[in-house]
Formats: sequence, C-alpha cells, structure tokens
Amino acid sequence: MPATPTPSSHDPASERLGMREKFSYGFGDLASCLYWQTFMQYLTIFYTDIFGIAPLAAGAMIGLSRSMDAFFDPVMGMVADRTNTRWGKFRPYLLWFCVPMAVMGVLTFTVPDLATPGKLIWAYVTYNALMLIYTAINIPYTAMLGVISPNPNERTALSSIKFVGAFSGGIIISATLLPMAKVGGWLGATTASRGWQMSFVIFGIVAVASFLITFFNTRERVRPPRAQRTSVLRDLGDLLTNGPWLVLLATTITFILYVALRSSITAHYFKYYVGSQTLTLPSFLPASVAGTQVWPWESLVSVFNTTNQLVSLLGVMLVPFFARRVGRKTAFIILFVIAIASTASFYVLKPDQLLLIYGINMLGSITGGPLSALLWAMYADTADYAEWKRGRRATGLIFSASIFSQKQGWAIGAWVALALMQSVGFIANTVQTPESLHALVKLMSIFPSVFGILSIVLVLFYPLNEVKMSQIAADLKVRRAADGVDTVV
Repeated sequence: MPATPTPSSHDPASERLGMREKFSYGFGDLASCLYWQTFMQYLTIFYTDIFGIAPLAAGAMIGLSRSMDAFFDPVMGMVADRTNTRWGKFRPYLLWFCVPMAVMGVLTFTVPDLATPGKLIWAYVTYNALMLIYTAINIPYTAMLGVISPNPNERTALSSIKFVGAFSGGIIISATLLPMAKVGGWLGATTASRGWQMSFVIFGIVAVASFLITFFNTRERVRPPRAQRTSVLRDLGDLLTNGPWLVLLATTITFILYVALRSSITAHYFKYYVGSQTLTLPSFLPASVAGTQVWPWESLVSVFNTTNQLVSLLGVMLVPFFARRVGRKTAFIILFVIAIASTASFYVLKPDQLLLIYGINMLGSITGGPLSALLWAMYADTADYAEWKRGRRATGLIFSASIFSQKQGWAIGAWVALALMQSVGFIANTVQTPESLHALVKLMSIFPSVFGILSIVLVLFYPLNEVKMSQIAADLKVRRAADGVDTVV
C-alpha cells in the first residue's frame, strides 16, 4: 500500500484554476439567476397583481409546481452522471438547453387574453415547462462545481465566484425588472403585462450568451473511479447513507425556508406596508434622485433588492478569506447568527424608518449572502467523502438531490406566505386591513428567523471540517494515481 500523504502535501499548483475559467463558470449562475431571482423576488406579485390570480391559487400553483419539479432533480442528476460526450458529462446541457429556456421564459411572463380558468392553465403549463428546462440546465451546471477541480480550496473559491455570478444576476433583476416592466417604464410599455413580456425577451438573450460563455471556457477534470459501475439503486443507497450530505440536506431546507418566506412577500411588504415615501436626498446626488420628491414603492423595493444583492456580492467575495481562517462550518454559523438578528429586527421597524430598513437589511445581506456559497462548497466535499468512504462517486446525483431540497423549501415558503396572506384577508391592489399588514411584517421578520435558528442547530452536526477534508483529498489523490485515473478530461 502506498503511504498516505500528509494533508500539507495536497494542493499542488497544477490543480489551481485560471481566473478566466473561474469567472466564465460564474456566468452560468448569472444566467440562471435572471430567472431564479425573479422567482424569489417577483413571481408572487407577478401572479397576484399582473397576471390576476388569487393569492391562494397562486401559492398552490407555485408550491405544487415546484414540489413536482423537485422530484425531477434527482432523475436529472442521474441522467447527467451517465452522460458521456467529448465535452464531458455536465457541460453539454448548457449548450443544449439555453435557447429553449429563454423561449419558455418569455411565454411564462406572457399574460394571455383568457378567462380565469384558461389563465390558470396557461400559468401551470408555462411555469412547469420553464422549471423543467431550468432543471435540465441548472443541475448539470451546479454539478460542474464538483468536477472542475479536485482541490477543496479551489472549489471554495470557485463556489464564491459562482455566487458572484448569482448576485450579479440578482442585481440585474433587482435594479431593472420593475423599471423596465412598468407602464411607461424604460421599455415604454403601454401595459404592465407587455412590459414583463418584453423584459424577458431581453433577459433571455443575456442568459443564452452567458451560458455559452460558461460552456466554451470551462473543463471537467474529475472522473469517477475507473472500476465504478452505474447502478441507480446503488447510487441512491450511497446518497441516503452519506451522513454529512443528510445533515446539509436538512440544513438547506430550513435555510431556504428562512430566505423564501421573506423574499416571497418583499414586494408586497413595500407596496402595501411601506408604500410611497417623500424623501429629501442630498444635492450632490444625480438630478434624477436629488432633492425632495415622492419615491413610488416600485423604486423603493428596487433599491432595497439591489442593495441587498450588492452587499451580498461583497460578502461572497470576502467569505473565502474568512472561511480559510475559521473554517466553513464556523463561518456559516457566525454569519448566520448576525443575519438572523438583522431579520428579526424588522418586526419593530415602522414604514417611515427607511434608513434603518435599508441599513439593517444590508447588514443581514452581507452576512447572509455568502451562506449559499458555503453550503455548495460543503456539498462538493460530500461528493469527495462518498468516493473516499465507498469508492463510488455520483456528483450529479448529490447536487441534484440538494437542489431538490432547495426547491421544496421554496415551494413550502411561497405557499405558506401566500396562504397566510389570504387567511388574514389580503386582496391585491386594495388597501390592506391591519391584520394583513401585521402578517406581512411577521413574514419579513419573526417567521423566517425561527427557521434560521433551526438551520444553525442542524449544521452543528456537520462532521467534515478542514482537517478531515484535507486528509480525504490527499487519500483520494493517492487512490486515483494508483488506479491510473487521469484527472484532466
């Protein structure tokens, strides 16, 4: 048996990725988040206030659709694991599905001239089709994180750049979607429905270009063990006995519920609770915003979401340095505690306290934004752990099943938020009752904080620290060399 190298012998310069490849990988999440950030921030208000569906019907549709689509995630992961092309296992899906996703995005945000039953059918068909195509491209894209490099530190850096792309896509949506889509907005739409449709023509073009940048400028380097034989039951068995992955699965579901409850009603919170505000801004600012003027809720929520994405992006850029000092698990806990405290404080904020609303949100975003990047880097570690423990690797299945948990969290979060709103008498485009407004405040503060605390409790049981992962990486390097596996495809 060859001697097991010490952890310090791992991490050779040959395993480091160039910045061009890292940033090109990030473009894939920019493209994905043009749609995902829309789902998180604006889908509920699109369906209730633009499309014209009752909150409970919209919540049931979104929840059911996401739950059904989530079951396709593990299937897509296993399909991708078994795909073999000259481009690798996962990259080709970016090429094959980028245009269909752009087309279906336009159809999803098209409001047909139909009666309510027909519109509901249109919403179910188009949204489900978009989510299935999104899964077919995003599962392989995310799984690439586990095969671009065998180096855990490089994957942490790559995960951070992935989320630089994600938050860049979020910034684009937060800063431009409502101003583009509204009547008389940047696109000169005569109706809000037309504005949404035209906006997604533009976003679709950007998404296709971004996916192609990722496809042409990245490579897959980590292959499964040479002796591994494909078996669906064996893959599922390995997954369900992967202890660290199961801990992350539960952590992810509760983390997404923390995010989803709040994101699903942020636009409603500003439209109905904060409302339009008369603000006086300094004269040194651009003339379009300086001085005293009335800011409509669309502008206020756009600024809120854009600053959220900007400071989250800053947090993602800084987290690799912080995680290297304290470890990924400890970094996750410290940052999440601060983010939860910031979220809970919204319970006492009043509509006219905009400086506090924006300032506290920025604190929560710079600490909460990097949490997803840390989770995905840890998921890549569980793929290494599975190979180390059982001699088998199913990267696509691990990531797809993880995205399954995310979608379930989003499905439950959106359904709970909209169901609660309807239960307290929410009616779109009318003055809300005190009970309805109080529900919006709790959905922005107390309810998500409870799920955040539960997520922290769960992650305490995650066993893969930096010392353990360094040893695993060193052991796998020796095994692959002995097996004659070339790590470069």
